Amino acid sequence: MHQHIENLFRRFKGQVVNVKTVSGGLYEGKVTEITNDYICVSEADGADVYLFYHAIESMMSRGSS
Repeated sequence: MHQHIENLFRRFKGQVVNVKTVSGGLYEGKVTEITNDYICVSEADGADVYLFYHAIESMMSRGSS
């Protein structure tokens, strides 16, 4: 299952995405790193957020920026 999610996020590497987590967190930033367990989203303020796949509820692409 995680392999499918990893492949999906690889399509969005370098693009800005909005991610909602199961706990209700909202993150917006550029997908910079993808592993078999998590992604890294770099937010506009320079913070890197690491999100495990099982914690992600939804994702929406905002395009490249």
